[in-house]
Amino acid sequence: MSPALELRGVTLALGGSPVLRGVDLALGEGEILGLLGRNGSGKTTLVRVATRVLEPDAGEVRLGGRLLASYTRRELARTLAVVPQETSVPFAFRTLEVVLMGRAPHLGLLGFESDRDIARAMQAMERVGIAHLADRPVTVLSGGERQLVVLARALAQDASILLLDEPTAFLDLRHRLAVLTLVRELARSGRSAIVVSHDLGLAARFCDRLALLCDGVVLASGPPGEVLVPGALRRAFGIDADIVPGPGGAPLVVPRLEGPC
Repeated sequence: MSPALELRGVTLALGGSPVLRGVDLALGEGEILGLLGRNGSGKTTLVRVATRVLEPDAGEVRLGGRLLASYTRRELARTLAVVPQETSVPFAFRTLEVVLMGRAPHLGLLGFESDRDIARAMQAMERVGIAHLADRPVTVLSGGERQLVVLARALAQDASILLLDEPTAFLDLRHRLAVLTLVRELARSGRSAIVVSHDLGLAARFCDRLALLCDGVVLASGPPGEVLVPGALRRAFGIDADIVPGPGGAPLVVPRLEGPC
């Protein structure tokens, strides 16, 4: 069976500087893949290549076994949903209106939302706990609330693959756990997800596999216990760390402090 999403030998330079260097990465159906690495390691660029926002200089991307370039924009939007690292909504749209934007790939020629589309949007907001914000302008929401709105929009899209670029960055701990638990539930129902994260502990706990990027190269890929090891962390982040068993046996990274704290 073909992977849900696959990058083969993907290479890309931006502004003359190499960002991705021969990246091979596959996402299985019903799998959560955590993408880790320091700032500037190529994580967000990889997501943009996987969504055809950027075209690689070499290599290829396949979605469900097909070349990504063969998809129409509508087909792609029905298959891939993205929660970007930063989202700007300059106008005072109501929260429900923003979430309904996720239904765009499913609308008819006239572009009018049906009762079913509105119901799907409301269900998505309920799943992330923001149904009470439906009529509130997004411009008055907190950063964390806006992040949940964008997640609800992606859920309303009904895509089989979610690409989440630091989806918990603006969230408190309770909402971080809620979002990743939701992603875990979606994976159990057959959806796949790539989750970009700086929280190594939560990534190890919720992801089936991890991929560690360093200078545009996949330094290590596999189960969390095989990726989060001192040598790989030293190369990827430039830190020394101890690895101890966390909840459920997931590895927990404890950085060593240099000098007095």
